[in-house]
Amino acid sequence: MLENQDFRPASVIGPLGEVLTLDGLPSPDHNRWTIRRKAEVVAAVNGGLLTIDEACDRYSLTVEEFVSWQRAVDRSGMPGLRVTRLQHYRDLYARRLSY
Repeated sequence: MLENQDFRPASVIGPLGEVLTLDGLPSPDHNRWTIRRKAEVVAAVNGGLLTIDEACDRYSLTVEEFVSWQRAVDRSGMPGLRVTRLQHYRDLYARRLSY
């Protein structure tokens, strides 16, 4: 990550290949989280557009919640962010680790 560097990009590539800027990120006052919104925030942090602390403050998240999104994207991509399939992807990852 670029947290400890002075350089901050003006834009990053989002989860669907689109260009994300600070203005293009999800609104802090939205009603519900979709997998796309979660993935956009994760991409913004991973690309250095926001720090983890800035993302958590902006979206009223805990660090643990944000890190769980990052872990889900790393393990299963955007489908891993679906709340309805969370247990399925946890089981799938656990099976992969056992091999």
